[in-house]
Amino acid sequence: MLEKENKITIGNIESATIFFGSGDENFRHLRSISGADISARGAEVFIKGTQEEVEFSSELIRNLLDIVETENRLSINDINYMNNLLKRGEKARYKDIVSGVLLNTVSGKGIKAKTLGQKRYIQAILKDDVVFGIGPAGTGKTYLAVVMAVRALRNKEVERIILVRPAVEAGEKLGFLPGDFIEKVNPYLRPLYDSLFDILGVDITQRYLEKNIIEVAPLAYMRGRTLNDAFIILDEAQNTTPQQMKMFLTRLGFGSKAVITGDITQVDLPVDEYSGLIEIQKILSNVKGVSFEYLTREDVIRHPLVQLIINAYEQYDERNSGH
Repeated sequence: MLEKENKITIGNIESATIFFGSGDENFRHLRSISGADISARGAEVFIKGTQEEVEFSSELIRNLLDIVETENRLSINDINYMNNLLKRGEKARYKDIVSGVLLNTVSGKGIKAKTLGQKRYIQAILKDDVVFGIGPAGTGKTYLAVVMAVRALRNKEVERIILVRPAVEAGEKLGFLPGDFIEKVNPYLRPLYDSLFDILGVDITQRYLEKNIIEVAPLAYMRGRTLNDAFIILDEAQNTTPQQMKMFLTRLGFGSKAVITGDITQVDLPVDEYSGLIEIQKILSNVKGVSFEYLTREDVIRHPLVQLIINAYEQYDERNSGH
């Protein structure tokens, strides 16, 4: 078979240092997973192999250099992510995935998609009025939904934001916690407050809460309401019953948008209760204006170990599924 060859020149010494990694660990890992023969001399990378191998490895390296240029960093996780993306036949360039700042946080940090899964999730929220974001912890489901809600509020597309969570006991009885009902459910709502504080800052968040521009409430408080001109987020939706899910979805009024997030592998409902998030995928799968976006462990953007932990749990579940 005819051997092909390609050469890619890295722009500057700083970029080359990041690309190769400490002790050349990035480059060694790249070589270990590549079907092509990859070598380097100075800031030049040489790729040899079949036409298919050379084209694939060249595209991978160009994407990795995109990451270096855009993020000023490169890790083995980044290499694995882009390699898996290309193997699935995805042609998106990294710079296209992360293009477009959604909004800036109170500290001035620009928020944008970090993975192709996140990009598609954001595009679905922009396009459809009801979006389900399903996937494991750390994929940005809730945070990006809150970002898009704040963005819609700033753009005057909605008049208020309503953040909802089911108050389901995950191992600790609410009855034994101190305080009245609101104080008891506050721990369940804390992750939503944390997202708001990060995006808007504590002062603006508190002001919006006082003016009812932002409302954070347990799911039970939604019954009997019709929500117009609002961006509504139902978080931890795997812990809703089918009846609660129907109740929530039928609250949607004119000019409103709903994003429902959850992890169907983390259901805390009693054993005899069926998850509304699992059921709704069968009910609404063909309804126009409703999107289901599935994030995976490849979209995890927390500590690199989180990806490995999720992977280990999935492997354990597969091994024990027959027992």
